[in-house]
Amino acid sequence: MSLDASPERDADATRADIAARFERLPLSRWHVTVRVVIGVVTFFEAFDQLLIAYAMPELRQEWSLSTAESTLVLTIGSIGMLIGALFSGRMADRIGRVKVIALCIGVSGVASLALAGSPGPTPFMLLRFVQGLAIGGEVPVAATFISEITRSHGRGRFVLLYELVFPAGLTLGALCAAWIVPVLGWRWMYALAALPGLLCLLVRRTVPESPRWLADRGRLREATETMTLIETKVATATGRPLPPVGAAPGADATEHPDHPLVTGLRATAPAAPATPAERAATGLRGLFTGRYRRRTLVVGTLWFTGYFVNYGITSWLPTIYGTRFGLALPDALLYSTVTSVAGLLGCLLAALTVDRIGRRRIFALFLGGAAAVLLVLAVLGARTPVQVLLWTSLAAVCFFGSNISLYLYTPELYPTRMRALGCSVGGALNRIGVILGPVLVGAVYAGGTGLPTVFVMLGAVALAGALVAAVFAEETTDRPLEEVSP
Repeated sequence: MSLDASPERDADATRADIAARFERLPLSRWHVTVRVVIGVVTFFEAFDQLLIAYAMPELRQEWSLSTAESTLVLTIGSIGMLIGALFSGRMADRIGRVKVIALCIGVSGVASLALAGSPGPTPFMLLRFVQGLAIGGEVPVAATFISEITRSHGRGRFVLLYELVFPAGLTLGALCAAWIVPVLGWRWMYALAALPGLLCLLVRRTVPESPRWLADRGRLREATETMTLIETKVATATGRPLPPVGAAPGADATEHPDHPLVTGLRATAPAAPATPAERAATGLRGLFTGRYRRRTLVVGTLWFTGYFVNYGITSWLPTIYGTRFGLALPDALLYSTVTSVAGLLGCLLAALTVDRIGRRRIFALFLGGAAAVLLVLAVLGARTPVQVLLWTSLAAVCFFGSNISLYLYTPELYPTRMRALGCSVGGALNRIGVILGPVLVGAVYAGGTGLPTVFVMLGAVALAGALVAAVFAEETTDRPLEEVSP
């Protein structure tokens, strides 16, 4: 055992050194450049995800699809995203974050190009499934990587401003598809979406692998060399010497006046030393070992409830406006777009406040706010389209803000060796909520119990998420990753 002690001490020392070196790095042009490169990738993944909704009317006509076939074409991508989210985390924890991100964007681009030339519904669905694997795989791994290269102070704002690219990609995708598909057809839209696949080359050339991951895999020399490269780039970008490396994270939590121990944001005491079982925890079983069991259950609940409410509302609003209130299709789509834009404002609000009020309060307040608004709408009876527009838009501000914060919070809850897997499990529960939300809302709406019942159900789900966050969520604001998950 003594033969293994020295290498283990070296690995622990290197991991602690890299963590401390990241903590002293000021945010710089280098961080922004990496965020932009990875952000562009995520932006176009969101762009690709939305295209099927705008291609579907032409696909149904061109291939004479039945309702069941159309439903399968629409949902096969979500099934791929669910599976991709699960497998990409395990891959990223084994072969590296940047490799998986580059692979996913490359596969997505090739799949888009193949979709543009698809001869019929069967190959189209197969390709949609493959593209779903790539999209579902890239997004949680990218969130993991961005968290690992950012110091604890101000991490919330930095990460969430990056995460805004995904809803922005959805919005731009909707605008482009609404113009290109009627003029040039659905095949040209997919051909255009294939071009960003070339970004996989840019990612591999410009984005270094996570030093935290390299050190955790025992590649200590590479980890140190990559960390030195990053420090050189940051020093060049800032034009001044870097501050000295301080104590390892967690050694003196109160040395910074903005630290949660001073501001009162921290909801729990500093993390206790890891038990032997927790230090050995890896893989899916590791997510349910020791302290990680509670974290996985809490964050899984937040992923599911938030996206259940999100897609339960947004997927059915155009239909509700048309069938319940008799709005013409352009007006129904316009009303629904207003709600989505309100959601973007909620994402921005979360990004600007998450470091001030803390993660736990973001989830409790935003999901609680969504619940309150939806229950008020149910009490009012949802009698007019303007009433539905107003209250669902207010709810969207809340649940969009909560949901985007999960991409920040989830990577903070797990150690490097299973951080990407934890994010991927969250992404999978996200997809389950995305699938079940619209299904159950449709069942309740079609059941004839009335529109208020729909909003009672959605409000109750949001309230459940808010209560779980308020009672069980741990605060991670301004805490180094290694302190949260030792």
